[in-house]
Amino acid sequence: MMYQQSLMTPLGELVVRASESGITHVEFLDTTDSQQTDNEGRCITEYGNAITALGIEQLSEYFAGERQIFALPLVPQGTEFQHKIWTALQTIEFGLTCSYADIAKHIHQPTAARAVGMANGKNPIAIVIPCHRVIGKNGTLTGYAGGLDKKSWLLQHEQAAFTLVG
Repeated sequence: MMYQQSLMTPLGELVVRASESGITHVEFLDTTDSQQTDNEGRCITEYGNAITALGIEQLSEYFAGERQIFALPLVPQGTEFQHKIWTALQTIEFGLTCSYADIAKHIHQPTAARAVGMANGKNPIAIVIPCHRVIGKNGTLTGYAGGLDKKSWLLQHEQAAFTLVG
């Protein structure tokens, strides 16, 4: 059984999907999206569980500017290489960015920047696995499944947390 809860954010509706063991997806809901099964054909209930509730709570704190680090059980489905990239993405600190080439060097495959970009684009757990923090080598914003407007907003939101006080 899969569980689902949604959260209204400044960027639109965000959906958290989970199994009994962890979060499988965090994604912006397309207004035409009425998916009732996951990629493996399992029925998704409109009801959450303790894991989706925790995800909603922590994402609400993130959007309120009260959380910079997530502590959630994650179980994204992907290849071994994709998991390696998604793990590397989680080392990018809040408020910072890096390039695809930086991630490729981090995983000791310096010529794999294009493959890193492909794996980054397949990330099923937006925001929590911070693929929005990866930008072009020249500092430009590059693709984001939710759209570049959302990526820009997320990066600006995280930068705002670094405003000096006093």
